[in-house]
Amino acid sequence: MPLILVTSSPRVAPGLLSHQAWQALRSGRVLAGSASHPQLPYLAEAGIEVTVVEPDAARLAREAVADTVVWLAEDDEDFMRAVGHAAIALDEPPVIEVVPGSYDLPGARVLDLVAVMDRLRTECPWDRKQTHESLVPYLLEEAYEVLETIEQGDHAALREELGDLLLQVVFHARVAEGFDVDDVAAGIVEKLVRRHPHVFGAVRADSADEVNDNWEAIKAAERAARGEEPSVLDGVPLGQPALSLAAQLLRRAGRGGAPDALAAGIGQGLGHELFDLVRRAQAAGADPEAELRAAARAYRDRVLTWESSSPS
Repeated sequence: MPLILVTSSPRVAPGLLSHQAWQALRSGRVLAGSASHPQLPYLAEAGIEVTVVEPDAARLAREAVADTVVWLAEDDEDFMRAVGHAAIALDEPPVIEVVPGSYDLPGARVLDLVAVMDRLRTECPWDRKQTHESLVPYLLEEAYEVLETIEQGDHAALREELGDLLLQVVFHARVAEGFDVDDVAAGIVEKLVRRHPHVFGAVRADSADEVNDNWEAIKAAERAARGEEPSVLDGVPLGQPALSLAAQLLRRAGRGGAPDALAAGIGQGLGHELFDLVRRAQAAGADPEAELRAAARAYRDRVLTWESSSPS
């Protein structure tokens, strides 16, 4: 006789089980190892009787030799592994079949992060006292650490750093009053769908330039609908580092048709020279921020080499 292990994801609402799982649950004696299993109320509503027993791998394997036994699994991989070992040890081992009742969809583990953050915000004194303002340094630090791993080509570290950055997004959404992480996600989903009519609508765009032109046109229409005076500089964050700020302002102004003469004579002294360097880099198709960062990293490497070779 078979031993059927029905699994389900804790990230999917209880009771939403596959057709195959419902069939399995009606095929034999159903056992569960906890009276608090989240599926029990829904199985009772469906008329399926479940017997709650003390989890015993050897006993479960033996009972499946003579009868069809359905085990309502929880997040208990160690126990299911023990069941497999116990079944193999029998002279006539039962057939073990795993029936997934529900699956994690892509992004399901983000729900775990939301749950963990909610608990931290409730129970941890440090997390509980944070504000949007107090978290700003961490948001900037994590963003720069992501940038560093990309520049270094360290994709293993990139995974971890992206997690740290994602935490900051979820943290701010948890701190917020008036909206939550679902509102944040809903907003960006709506924006992406609205600004990609070539994907989600009937508009055609065959090149990245056409996509960018559509994006800017849609943004302008959105501002007009809100009664805002349009500007090519809308959305440029003034809090970013000065080098990248100057480069973005020049890039946006150039895209909007601003004459080159506007960039002449900007600032005084060293500020003027730096701004002119950024303008020249833009004209040459270079990213001044990336160029200076590369030079700074090269200088760092030279200093480290000098330190390692210098007598102590």
